[in-house]
Amino acid sequence: MKILMVLTSHDQLGDTGKKTGFWLEEFAAPYYTFIDAQAEVTLASPKGGQPPLDPKSDEPDAQTEATRRFAADSKAQALLADTLPLGEIDPYDFDAVFYPGGHGPLWDLAEDLDSKTLIEAFYASNKPVAAVCHAPGVLKNVNAADGSPVVQGKRVTGFTNSEEEAVGLTKVVPFLVEDMLKAKGGDYSKAADWASYVVEDGNLITGQNPASSEATAEALLARLRQEQAD
Repeated sequence: MKILMVLTSHDQLGDTGKKTGFWLEEFAAPYYTFIDAQAEVTLASPKGGQPPLDPKSDEPDAQTEATRRFAADSKAQALLADTLPLGEIDPYDFDAVFYPGGHGPLWDLAEDLDSKTLIEAFYASNKPVAAVCHAPGVLKNVNAADGSPVVQGKRVTGFTNSEEEAVGLTKVVPFLVEDMLKAKGGDYSKAADWASYVVEDGNLITGQNPASSEATAEALLARLRQEQAD
């Protein structure tokens, strides 16, 4: 199994003067879920190289078993420091794509033409596309083959309006993930704030928040195994 993980290159939290980027847990937990399943993982980002880490995700109270494993894993750290530029990625080299969240993707990946083209190619080839927390925001401009929004009529989830309100960034982010998915015609659902929640609709797999990162990755693996069995 060859899995592409796409991370943000954006590090500015609007005009607050604060930093953002990808959320560590949402990278680390899926990464090790894939690696432990003997999948081959490739990392990419719009600009290539080291993607910016949201500093809040590196604080003590945000640490998990997966993030602590990453902190001691020099091989994984080196891989992350050298992501491939997204424009150089050939989607046909991979079986699936996974987008970790963090607020960064709302600014760059949601508008990135290479990301849009990549997801559309995966989707057209019936390959799984998975995104967790804020990363379902990358589906904003992605279309199905008939030109309709890829989420239209699809069961989806993503970071909730109330979760965004809880972290105090409702007025800072360029758009709210929940509102966007609904506006694009998605059949949006959610669990309680901060609870693990994953929604699958065919090859589209979305997770609600950081607590959903490992379960979203497991759902992607299960989808790949099912396709291999078929």
